[in-house]
Amino acid sequence: MDMYSLLTKVADFIARAMAYVGGATLIALVVMTCISIAGRTLVPFGFSPVKGDFEWIEIGVGFAIFAFLPWCQLQRGHAAVDLFEPVFPKAMNRVIDLIVDIGMFAAATIIAWRLWLGMLDKHRYGETTFILQFPVWTAYAAGLVGAVAFAVVSLYCVIRSGRRLVLPRLEGEHV
Repeated sequence: MDMYSLLTKVADFIARAMAYVGGATLIALVVMTCISIAGRTLVPFGFSPVKGDFEWIEIGVGFAIFAFLPWCQLQRGHAAVDLFEPVFPKAMNRVIDLIVDIGMFAAATIIAWRLWLGMLDKHRYGETTFILQFPVWTAYAAGLVGAVAFAVVSLYCVIRSGRRLVLPRLEGEHV
């Protein structure tokens, strides 16, 4: 197995694993929301809503969003304007793909860096959520996992686009 194949497998594994964990998180949040709503409805019968349900939603959805970014990047699922793609030659489209992937890598790296700094700041000040008194820095840490995975997969996408630009025939395309 060559190095590029190994990188492809690693990037695919990271992106898929993050997407599965993000999906499982969303499913858990839906179940928790249903239980909480049922608890609110059944208060006269001694039940209650889930304590801090909106805090769990905020943390979980924030994590899930970051967890889906690596898969979206790997699949080229981000919004794109393909207005000129049909009229440009394939080589020009590969150059554009490389430029966009470099931009996404830069954005992913900046996002991860800023989340890291935010996490350190929240940890230093000991900020907690209102209801659960959950340390806020842990929510930043959860998002940071997805952001770092996004940056790693974005770097792979830069390599993939650079390879397609330099060696287009290996990818089944013709110049």
